[in-house]
Amino acid sequence: MRQLESLDTLLVQQKKEWIEIVTDFETKNAYTVFDVQGRELYTAVEDGGFFLWRWILKALRPFTILLLSLDQRPELKVRRYFRFWFHTADIFDGSDRLLGTIKRRFSILRKKYSVLDPNGNEIYRLFGPILHPWTFNILDEQDRELGKITKKWSGLLTEGFTDADNFGVVFPRDWPVERKALFLGAVFLIDFVHFENQESGNRR
Repeated sequence: MRQLESLDTLLVQQKKEWIEIVTDFETKNAYTVFDVQGRELYTAVEDGGFFLWRWILKALRPFTILLLSLDQRPELKVRRYFRFWFHTADIFDGSDRLLGTIKRRFSILRKKYSVLDPNGNEIYRLFGPILHPWTFNILDEQDRELGKITKKWSGLLTEGFTDADNFGVVFPRDWPVERKALFLGAVFLIDFVHFENQESGNRR
């Protein structure tokens, strides 16, 4: 994950397969991660998983997302467990070392997540305001906004990055790469929980 050292912004773009577009049958999710100049950094693929889980459980299905470097080395692993509500994903580095956990918290109107360190202590929160349904603010313990995850993000000037399939991730440039990786991993959980089951005309 050393490529993240000097970055404060990432773009995550989901890749749609034609069979899912035509039939609405759930295929394995796949993504590409770019820097703010539009340079490809990583690919992310849904690994394993029984096709019946995708057909029956759809966005509720457990999954493992593998983030791969351009030479196909594993850089990050996001493991999501089956939950009806308190959706949870553990984030591991390429050596299977736990970096932290993203866990949804109870809230009736707003979208709230805790970002936990490997010991289970809350270090940050993700907060989705009611009036900004595409945005998840990154907050510290004092409720200071340090960054955000935004769907339908068009923060790149490069042509070809203007559709609704995009997530933008913004965080402090001086953060350690392990912390940046946590929020990159959070994108995949957020996509499944909040956007995967929307009608095709409104999703991504």
